[in-house]
Amino acid sequence: MEILSQMWSFLGLLTVLQNILPTQLLSLLHSFYESLQDLFSPYSYFEIPEFNGYCGVDLNELYRHVNLYLNSVNPSAATCRRLTLSRSKSSNCISFTVAPNHTIHDTFNGGHRLSWTHHVETVQDSLEEKRSFTLKLPKRHRHLLLKPYLDHVTSKAEEFERVSRERRLFTNNGNGSSYESGWVSVPFRHPSTFDTLALEPELKKQITEDLTDFANGKEFYHRVGRAWKRGYLLYGPPGTGKSSLIAAMANYLCYDVYDLELTKVTDNSELRSLLIQTTNRSIIVIEDIDCSVDLTMDRIAKRSSSRSRQPPPHPSLNRDAEQENGRVTLSGLLNFTDGLWSCCGEERIIVFTTNHRDNVDPALVRCGRMDVHVSLGKCGFHAFKALARNYINIDSHPMFQMVETCINSGGSLTPAQIGEMLLRNRWNPDMAMKEVVSAMQLQLQSQTQHNNNNQGGGEVEYDEIMLTRSPESILAAGSPEQWDSSPIKVGGGGGGRSGKKRKEGTSNGEKKVNFLVRLRSLTKYDSDRRVA
Repeated sequence: MEILSQMWSFLGLLTVLQNILPTQLLSLLHSFYESLQDLFSPYSYFEIPEFNGYCGVDLNELYRHVNLYLNSVNPSAATCRRLTLSRSKSSNCISFTVAPNHTIHDTFNGGHRLSWTHHVETVQDSLEEKRSFTLKLPKRHRHLLLKPYLDHVTSKAEEFERVSRERRLFTNNGNGSSYESGWVSVPFRHPSTFDTLALEPELKKQITEDLTDFANGKEFYHRVGRAWKRGYLLYGPPGTGKSSLIAAMANYLCYDVYDLELTKVTDNSELRSLLIQTTNRSIIVIEDIDCSVDLTMDRIAKRSSSRSRQPPPHPSLNRDAEQENGRVTLSGLLNFTDGLWSCCGEERIIVFTTNHRDNVDPALVRCGRMDVHVSLGKCGFHAFKALARNYINIDSHPMFQMVETCINSGGSLTPAQIGEMLLRNRWNPDMAMKEVVSAMQLQLQSQTQHNNNNQGGGEVEYDEIMLTRSPESILAAGSPEQWDSSPIKVGGGGGGRSGKKRKEGTSNGEKKVNFLVRLRSLTKYDSDRRVA
């Protein structure tokens, strides 16, 4: 009791001195006390205010990074007595912050203990609040810990912001050359992922590894002096999953998607303006590049002009003519993908899609513009099993062997065709499998007749080649990289082939017909056995 009475007396004395002594003297005594405390304390303290300076306008970027970093820490493992939880309308995840005047502990670099204290003070005679974080770390290790730890905090904060932020889907509105933004956006919530994508495992692994290397290649691209961007060309028949692959890439990297509609772009200047307005960590998509604008006419016009006897017009007249035409030219699109203006941002992926790769100008698909060529063909057996697992929730079925045999014989369908049949019969897996096998048998019969009709010669069109591709996945040699989900295995001969080749093609056709008859008998036998 005597000790308590002495403490109360000492506190009363302090209160009296605070009311009597001048403010300047009290401030000096307070500073002396803090200096004395810092001298004998084994820790160093670093304050990070919310705003830089005294104006309260310039936001301190380090304060924001600390807030994001503490959000990335597992709240269940955080040693803090009180946390403030919140969730915005645009996000599905719950974020938390350290409650005012509470502390959260952290470890770094071999078990060194650090702590963050969130200070919130109310400004006198005002409703505003002054916020700051105070970092406490061991004094004897502060020179070794401070900079690496703050770099670690910034890196983790940027990664957390990239993953947790709401992704957007942009499209150009035709106002790219004005002072307003040329893009409008909606939330990007496409559900496609590499887990649900109908791709062969080897091709899926190649794409995901390439995307990971690209996202982690900042130092590499800067060291070799290349712009931090990568080009993808996706080609194949309709329904093979080109758009779904783009959505899966965006969800895998947590990037925004810019769907560029070239028919809405008036000229090269507007195209360049749209490129400047795109953000980092984004995928710029131009679908059906061979149908968007007639880019091959530029090259044809140049060739016809060089072959004519008339002298070419002055270059300035050509530029004026292009501006008068008011359209996107091949040179403008090349500068968009691989020119100086393409380096105005970082961490961008440019994707072209087409149904006919041969119709795309070679200048657009060379190395440095479209670095990776991905051929999307018919559905392979592993991709079919992924579709069956997604749509009808089965991993095995007695008819899987028949499906695999049909696929290996050339009777495969596109993922869109198989997905539609499975969707219609998603409550009846047996009926779904029977419909898929019947459609594959019909495709195999049609393909056999088609091959027999082509034995007499003639060139095979691109769509006809895609129908006869085997859906295996390989990484083809050459440059640029060609990732093919369906290498060409075309049977039959052309007009210049020998009679022996034609006989071999005829025998292959007869084998396919015999195999089809055997498949039908097996299907009939299986259905009769189920009825019995």
